Amino acid sequence: MARDSLTRYLDCIAACNACVVACQHCAASCLQEPDVKAMARCIALDMDCAQVCATAVALMAGSSELVGEMCKFCALACNACASECGRHPMDHCQQCAEACRRCAQACDRLAA
Repeated sequence: MARDSLTRYLDCIAACNACVVACQHCAASCLQEPDVKAMARCIALDMDCAQVCATAVALMAGSSELVGEMCKFCALACNACASECGRHPMDHCQQCAEACRRCAQACDRLAA
C-alpha cells in the first residue's frame, strides 16, 4: 500500500479508533447503571457504532474503494449514537457523545 494513500486516512482512523473505545466503555458502563432498561437504546447504539467504526478503520487501512460510502455510513451511525448518548447525564455517555461527534466530522470530511 502506498504511504500517501494511508496518510490521508490517518486522522479519520484515529477518530474512529477513539470512538470504538468510547462506545465500548459507554456500553459497559451503561450495563452498570441502576436502570439498565432505560439505557437499552444507548447500549445498542454504542455496540453498533463501535462495530461500524472498526469496519471503517479496516477499509481505510486497506485503501478500499468503498471507503467513501463506508465513511458516510459511519458518520450516520456516529451521529445517531451521539444523539442518544447526549441525552444521558453520565460522564461516560457525554464522553462517548463527544467522541462520536468528532468521528462523524472526520468521516464527513473524508467522504466529501
